[in-house]
Amino acid sequence: MSAPRPRGILDTSTVILLPRIADPATLPAEPLITTVTLAELSVGPLVAPDERERAARQAHLQQAESDFHPLPFDAAAARAFGRVAASLRRTGRKPAARAYDAMIAAIAVAHDLPVFTCNPGDFRDIEGLDVVEVDVPPPAGR
Repeated sequence: MSAPRPRGILDTSTVILLPRIADPATLPAEPLITTVTLAELSVGPLVAPDERERAARQAHLQQAESDFHPLPFDAAAARAFGRVAASLRRTGRKPAARAYDAMIAAIAVAHDLPVFTCNPGDFRDIEGLDVVEVDVPPPAGR
């Protein structure tokens, strides 16, 4: 088994599914998140279908805020976003349809960090981005 990577960005899907990840050794030794993931998580409680789900999503957001110091979408990420969007367009994908993922990818590219994701298809065809798939077993009972 190879040693974990020293640093890497967890995308939003991975942050949400952290409790279900079968092998934490597949994650980076220093997991990071972005301000874009915090933005995505902030939407969750506001669109929850009921109070119970709203409370669970709010707790998840607060846990992420407590556990991580997020990397910002700054000027370097904005410049990298141009390269990310161009990569997506060249392959026929529309950057606007996956804007959050493209912004997370831009932050990763700007910092030369891999993205650890449970949804690698969200990041396919982005030149210069190292994508690491994180395996998550299906929920119990499925």
